[in-house]
Amino acid sequence: MLALPVLLAGCGVAGTGAAAASAAESAAQQASQAKQTEDRVRQQIDAAYSQAEEQRRAAEKDGQ
Repeated sequence: MLALPVLLAGCGVAGTGAAAASAAESAAQQASQAKQTEDRVRQQIDAAYSQAEEQRRAAEKDGQ
């Protein structure tokens, strides 16, 4: 059983597994950052819509 890690390390499979794990972690971090960016942009859009609505109401009120 001890020979298995030695054999795997010798043929590069162990390194491939570590690289795949690292790539998966990186992809997960990128996905998390993308979600945070999406949430932030959505909040900014919502704020812009709210501000436009307030300006429209103020304009209608001033026009009456």
